[in-house]
Amino acid sequence: MSTWFTRRRPAVELPRLSPRTPPATVRVDLHEVMPDLLPYLGQAAYLQLEQFQTLSRVAADTDSLAAKEVVSGAAGLALSKHQGIIAEIRRRGDEPAEVMRPFAEEIEGFRALLVGSDWRETLLAALMTGGLLDDFFIRLAGGLPGDVGPRIAHLLGSDSGQEGLLEVLRGEIAADAQLGSRLAMWGRRLVGDTLLVARSALHLSGNRADEERIEPIFTELIAAHTRRMDALGLTA
Repeated sequence: MSTWFTRRRPAVELPRLSPRTPPATVRVDLHEVMPDLLPYLGQAAYLQLEQFQTLSRVAADTDSLAAKEVVSGAAGLALSKHQGIIAEIRRRGDEPAEVMRPFAEEIEGFRALLVGSDWRETLLAALMTGGLLDDFFIRLAGGLPGDVGPRIAHLLGSDSGQEGLLEVLRGEIAADAQLGSRLAMWGRRLVGDTLLVARSALHLSGNRADEERIEPIFTELIAAHTRRMDALGLTA
């Protein structure tokens, strides 16, 4: 079966944003395009598991003991988020593996795209895509039924170890004059595929009304990505 990982994907047109001026927050009613609760939880859980695996790979690949400690800590935080979402699935009497299974192939394909030419590129990929997808799923949590939304939003909004990961990358960029431009280019390549993962969570009809409804959300996500790149001195 063809997926958006195996077929050639069209270029994603991104809004032009000022890197240091966040847009005004726009409240968007997502109820008409929201996924059902279990698919939301299954996709969110699998994404956190893949974040754990990506960061674990980085920790294994770097020779820096200081970087290993920081990256391993962030991997542990991603695993904790995964386990928290799994607990929500079990609370509803469902089997987590079965709920996650429909997303396995596409998310594993996405993770393969995050593997860079060295551990520093892979770390940037984990940092940028993890932050963007956490932001997105926190936003979607506002459309979940009952009290599960606030619990998931709180869980996903908890510490991800991003500050430590930023410090690791800042140190690497300072020590390598060529690294910054390479990471900036790599970071730009990641955005389109990450937005496709986010869009795959929504029930979109393809009509103009749906596109207009979700546009402010993706504008906010790209602005947050730009600020993360700014924090590294990189151009988004």
